[in-house]
Amino acid sequence: MTAKNAARIYKKVKQAQAQQERQKAKSDPEAFILLAKARGYVFTVKDLETQLGQLSDEEVAGIFNPGIGVRQHLFPR
Repeated sequence: MTAKNAARIYKKVKQAQAQQERQKAKSDPEAFILLAKARGYVFTVKDLETQLGQLSDEEVAGIFNPGIGVRQHLFPR
């Protein structure tokens, strides 16, 4: 195995680990808070729930699925 292939495999493994951490954070508020704390943000579960409670469904979807726009209806009401 060349050094280039080893570096590429290592990068893929690190990306997979980061993705797993993000998935855990979505389903576990404490894990989300620990992930945020590692990036310099400090807040509690109650703070998180309060802030998320003030957001619309579209805004929450935008947080967890960035870059995906709000669903548009083919036939507006």
